[in-house]
Amino acid sequence: MTLSIGDRLPEASFRTPGEDGPKVVTTNDIFAGKTVVLFAVPGAFTPTCTMNHLPGFLEQADAFKAKGVDTIAVVSVNDVFVMKAWAKATEAGDHILFLADGSADFTRAAGLEADLSGGGLGLRSKRYSMIVRDGVVAALNIEASPGQAETSSASALLAQL
Repeated sequence: MTLSIGDRLPEASFRTPGEDGPKVVTTNDIFAGKTVVLFAVPGAFTPTCTMNHLPGFLEQADAFKAKGVDTIAVVSVNDVFVMKAWAKATEAGDHILFLADGSADFTRAAGLEADLSGGGLGLRSKRYSMIVRDGVVAALNIEASPGQAETSSASALLAQL
């Protein structure tokens, strides 16, 4: 079942790049008592994700913070080392929390998985963005196509705050 507005996020663990190597963080660590903007991409370093989707959240980071957002996070079904390299390559690591969902545990529990085997990517995440308040989904924007980043864009989500 796909996550909906009003649902509590499923409990899951992610790996995130840390100064001393990968560290494990849970949904509770990230979302409890906070307002969080979470967006998901089918894959780090893919064209739409790198050139279109992520840059909007980086450019609008201050605007999100001004509207009371505590954390901006991106999740992808990639390993933590790929996510670390992507954070470094985009220079977004100081503004966006990079969450590796390497086995797609969170993505599948949220019902937001996409089979992109036809393109050689295997099981990935649908492209989406959401506002999460204290672990509960307040807004959710899922793209119809993984190659688009309009419905789930930073500007679309910012307008919903």
